[in-house]
Amino acid sequence: MYQQIGSALEWRTRHEILRIEPWGAHAVRVRAAADAVDQELAWALDLPVETSRVSIAVHEDGTARLANGRIAVEADGHGRLRFLRSADADGPQSAAAAAGGARERELLADKRPYTASLGPRVHTSRGDGTYELEQTFEAYDGERIFGLGQHLHGRLDQKGCVIDLLQGNTVATIPFLHSSRGYGLLWNNPAMGRVELGADATRWVAEQARQIDYWITAGDTPAEIMAAYADATGHPPLLPAWASGFWQSKLRYRTQQELLAVAREYKRRDLPLSGMLCDFFHWPKMGDWDFEPEEWPDPAAMVKELESLGVKLAVSVWPTLETGSANFEPLRAVDGLVRDSHGGLLRNHWPARGEHDPYAPMVYHDPTNPAARRLLWERLRASYREIGVAAYWLDACEPDLPRDLARRAVYQAGPGTQVGNAYGAYAAQVVAEGLREAGDDRPFSLIRSAWAGSQRHGAALWSGDIEPTFASMAAQIRAGLNVAMSGIPWWNTDIGGFLGGNPDDPAYREVLVRWFQYGTFQPIMRLHGDREPNQPFSTHMSGGPNEVWSYGDEAYPILREHLLVRERLRPYVHELAEEAHRTGAPPMRPLFFDFPEDEAAWSVDDQFLLGPDLLVAPVAEAGARSRSVYLPRGVRWVDAHTGESRAGGERREVPAPLERIPVFVRGGSALAKVSIY
Repeated sequence: MYQQIGSALEWRTRHEILRIEPWGAHAVRVRAAADAVDQELAWALDLPVETSRVSIAVHEDGTARLANGRIAVEADGHGRLRFLRSADADGPQSAAAAAGGARERELLADKRPYTASLGPRVHTSRGDGTYELEQTFEAYDGERIFGLGQHLHGRLDQKGCVIDLLQGNTVATIPFLHSSRGYGLLWNNPAMGRVELGADATRWVAEQARQIDYWITAGDTPAEIMAAYADATGHPPLLPAWASGFWQSKLRYRTQQELLAVAREYKRRDLPLSGMLCDFFHWPKMGDWDFEPEEWPDPAAMVKELESLGVKLAVSVWPTLETGSANFEPLRAVDGLVRDSHGGLLRNHWPARGEHDPYAPMVYHDPTNPAARRLLWERLRASYREIGVAAYWLDACEPDLPRDLARRAVYQAGPGTQVGNAYGAYAAQVVAEGLREAGDDRPFSLIRSAWAGSQRHGAALWSGDIEPTFASMAAQIRAGLNVAMSGIPWWNTDIGGFLGGNPDDPAYREVLVRWFQYGTFQPIMRLHGDREPNQPFSTHMSGGPNEVWSYGDEAYPILREHLLVRERLRPYVHELAEEAHRTGAPPMRPLFFDFPEDEAAWSVDDQFLLGPDLLVAPVAEAGARSRSVYLPRGVRWVDAHTGESRAGGERREVPAPLERIPVFVRGGSALAKVSIY
């Protein structure tokens, strides 16, 4: 029998304890364990929440029901759960929610067991107090699934995919999915595993964990679902004012003089520039987290000059340390280094300064340890913040390990297989905690990894070391939209891709121009890459030129014009930042976010909206000088280039000469009164 315990339902058998409770205004949290549910194990759900109008009924036939706002849970006598769009919710349902005339409809349900099935929840003991866990739900024809972080499979709708829940360079695992059926589900577990989005079932698997833990919310619109997710896992802080502008970077400016020369040239050319990045190996030893004094003799003066040019500086921070670095012994003293399940400290080889740049075994900072977080922040504060550095570029913070080593990692929070996916969220927490303690309520970090809740720490995720090709750019469009539907508002790419690209090659120049046009409308606009001629990976490496004047006479005026476009858009970007802060709505989003009742909008995966009023159609095909564009129905759209007004609800072929990509403004909006081009 089910029991009501406070506002929760519990169901106990010899093999399992199941707990269902309201968690937010229109959401429930479900936990199940083979032995005991650990209610202190919070992970991404560690914030206070408010509920709606909760009702609980326990029936004599062994079934039960819990309703909380828009969501209801029906539990049968075998512990199988069925989640419904509740008829108990206050206010009328939307037309989409009431489709077919049903007042209640099924959103998701535990999988009905096959003959001899183990049931929808499986706890397989590993013999050490942890379990391999499986949770299986029904699958639905026509369902579309979005979110789940950043993956480069090139799909927006991920129905039919198997998604590994593993972090890596170019992969950010955020186990939150958004369903076209009107629900969002967070797998609240940082364990390595996978989610199988099959035709006959959806199955979540954790390789090592103590309990099944997931959160589900109901929403009649994508905006309602994302708002509930932000309430549960944290709202993003406001964007710093400078960060909405153009960022210049390359791999890498090797000296203070090189970096300043680029900033001065932007000023001489009267080109907008808001930020520059100081890349890796600006330090004496990996883990010193400070400037190398010969190459960067007066960083305080450098930052002061950049400020006079209207430019903020961000610096690269890696989580790796040489044993001879300034912070190795202090971190070891507080057990602040990642351990190896095979014994000792976990080590991986990276370049170190010295004759012939030898690869040296290096250890890893453990951000799950509060003392280690405090020690790292104190070093970042003393070395960088005190001289005016504005932001931190948290690189290689998956952490960047081969999979066999990632599985051997042991953190203060637990084994790598059990907790490792949350490493990037903890890394962002280092900076957010430090800045907030210093009175800065807009923490912000450029970061290469994220997990559920990273947005509350000001994480600006970028897509890692990607190929410099049109195919790669096309994959980024879909990946960025899924990141948006995973709760991360500030996402960006290395404009032009990272892994190469010849600035003198006409074919690559076209890639760069088209990517720059796309990047103009990304939440963060940042030019970066390791351009040809490439050099071997070492502490002295640097790539080819990567400034806007590096790509020839045809490209330069196009890039310059798009820098000016970005400047004109910055007030609008900050309006979107305020919206994201209040509601969790991502600035860059799929068309269906604002047009959920337009069925065609759900299948458009190569366009996006920047806020409610700007529609962008990137060009990701060599030689293309026009492209098909779908304009969502219900409003009129104004061509930002020609001023022509067009009705929504149809697809058109739109000119796209090399100088521009199709951009449309919602008719009647405040943005329609602004000359973008």
